[in-house]
Amino acid sequence: MNSHEQIVITGFGALTPVGNDRDTTWRALLAGHSGVAPLTRFDAAHLPTRIAAELTGFDPAAVLHHKQARRSARFSQLAIVAAREAVADAGLVIGAQHDGIDADRVGVVVNSAVAGMDGIEAAVDTGSPGLSPHFVSSVIPNMPACEVAIDLGAHGPVTASALACASGVYALLEARRLLLSGEADVVVAGGTDSAITPVMFKGLSTMGALSCRNESPQAASRPFDTDRDGFVFGEGAVVCVLESARHARARGVRPYAEVAGGALTSDAFHVSAPDPTGAGAIAAMRQALRSTDTAPGDVDYICAHGTSTRINDLTETRAIREVWGPHAYDLLVSSPKSMVGHLIGAAGALSAMVCALAIRDSRVPPTINLDTPDTECDLDYVPHTARTSEVRVAAVNAFGFGGQNCVAVLKSL
Repeated sequence: MNSHEQIVITGFGALTPVGNDRDTTWRALLAGHSGVAPLTRFDAAHLPTRIAAELTGFDPAAVLHHKQARRSARFSQLAIVAAREAVADAGLVIGAQHDGIDADRVGVVVNSAVAGMDGIEAAVDTGSPGLSPHFVSSVIPNMPACEVAIDLGAHGPVTASALACASGVYALLEARRLLLSGEADVVVAGGTDSAITPVMFKGLSTMGALSCRNESPQAASRPFDTDRDGFVFGEGAVVCVLESARHARARGVRPYAEVAGGALTSDAFHVSAPDPTGAGAIAAMRQALRSTDTAPGDVDYICAHGTSTRINDLTETRAIREVWGPHAYDLLVSSPKSMVGHLIGAAGALSAMVCALAIRDSRVPPTINLDTPDTECDLDYVPHTARTSEVRVAAVNAFGFGGQNCVAVLKSL
């Protein structure tokens, strides 16, 4: 395939704390609804944090075959359901016997940051002398991608990478590479994670990373606000379908947006804290713009990493100001994490979906709970209420533990 070929998104699927499908999630984000609530997955009475952004109303037994549900971990189950929605949204039929796309030309890239932590904890806690024969295969990090491939009958390249909180964005860039290299004609790509567990919460609490605003959970995630006290842990999956614009036209499908490209850099600074100078984030943003022939002034919207931790919010804001200069104050910048918490491996994929839908609808979701902006965070974070504004070019920021910075650029067609 020509290296200058446009790679586009033609379908989305989502399971998030504010909706169990793409459209419900999008409407909730535009309305500023919060999916943060008291924990129900386990008894958290002994922990300092007793809130989370959980999925509600998701029953794997209702949507998966019983054997499929029994053998798979929750993070794979979410990926399967989101991928089905994305494929249906793209009008994609896989398999020549169905007059569809050659299954050998359909790839899958589904990334996760935490993998099957819930399954591992459950296995340890039971104290049972025996384990399910599906235990090992269900918790390893490549399994969502493999389970999606099995479910869809996709026989092309299947891969998974773990880049902490940058995993979901990187899935789109890896899918783009597979398409440009000619290894696939269509790639189903995204991120998934579901690790709301006692050990995870205890570990993050020990780090001081989580919000303890237990009495007002919907106000707990507050990126760029002076009164933030940590991020809110969440779960979910967002998956999309990518293909070349030429391939989409041949199928008669209208794309959401172009994935023009992006960049991946490393802070090489600390295992969990970002480099306070923002050097790695700055480099990722600049390289993403340069690689996509995008001038800073061309960008209308940035879907921020915006975790609701002081160090991230300050570092990201400084990095944006450094890269965009005076234009930084003309940008719209917002954080969906204010509503859905941090979906970890799925966070960046959700942000990409937000950017694509903002391009389609000329609507930018807000950053809720931004009541008292941090004086050092002085950009237009679209506080409280969604904004109607044309979005032609959008950037997705994702920064992960270990200093992995991933930025993608999406453009209108």
